[in-house]
Amino acid sequence: QVQLVESGGGLVQAGGSLRLSCAASGRTASTVDMGWFRQAPGKEREFVAAIRWSGGSTNYADSVKGRCTISRDNAKNTVYLQMKSLRPEDTAVYYCAADARSGAYTRVGVTAWGYWGQGTQVTVSS
Repeated sequence: QVQLVESGGGLVQAGGSLRLSCAASGRTASTVDMGWFRQAPGKEREFVAAIRWSGGSTNYADSVKGRCTISRDNAKNTVYLQMKSLRPEDTAVYYCAADARSGAYTRVGVTAWGYWGQGTQVTVSS
């Protein structure tokens, strides 16, 4: 079992930056791939970014490439999502996800991820 707790959401103006954190706990927290998804009101949850358990490989949605950076600190069992040049369309609840299966970080479907946090709200004002 892996427990995930997100933090760092908030209100930011368009063009601003924000860093989200996700603290993982549990017996295998440092050996799971981790990712970020988001869900805007009335829309389906969508993939944002993911990182392999070792930190050596990453995957990004086209909509955030160049604006977001995912990283992890396995000593702290924490994954980060640094977001810059934020747009109003980035407004959503951001969810941290984790999965122990090999290659999970390459999968963008919600059903491919077994563990989820409660989410943190990000609101970008225009």
